[in-house]
Amino acid sequence: MDLSILIWINNHLVTPAGSSFFIFITNFWGFGIIYIPMSIFLLSKPSRRQTGLIVVGALLIALIVVNLGIKPFFDRPRPFTSYPIDLVIPVPHGSSFPSSHTASVFAFASAYFICEKNRMRWALLAFAGLVAFSRLYLFVHYPSDVISGILIGISCAFFASWLIKKIYPQSAFKE
Repeated sequence: MDLSILIWINNHLVTPAGSSFFIFITNFWGFGIIYIPMSIFLLSKPSRRQTGLIVVGALLIALIVVNLGIKPFFDRPRPFTSYPIDLVIPVPHGSSFPSSHTASVFAFASAYFICEKNRMRWALLAFAGLVAFSRLYLFVHYPSDVISGILIGISCAFFASWLIKKIYPQSAFKE
């Protein structure tokens, strides 16, 4: 079923403009264009420092869990190795399950969503959804990889929030 969904996306949704857009989206996240400056900004403002610690913590937890734990354990081949397709991005390294792009973007967006009550949180969640879909569109992950990445990312955000709030209550960040 996983492969059938990818083949359907490839046969019915892929266009040159769409490919350009989703390459941009996946690289925009992958190169740190959002999370690095935003993390630095949040950490630099005393009133937002707890949020900064939580989003950075969620990212780090997701990276450790996915890249050092789950991926090496399952070592699932990527979908383009099972189905002949010309990738429009360089061949990614590493295994497929779960999607680390998806886990990290959802860890970041969910952590921000938990901490902040502004419009940016909705934009970050929408962006996370686009990154997740880009991994399917670009044929580098199976749907189960992406769904698992979403669940892991959200879980990491909640865990980081609980942990940071336990270690550093908001009162520790008063100006």
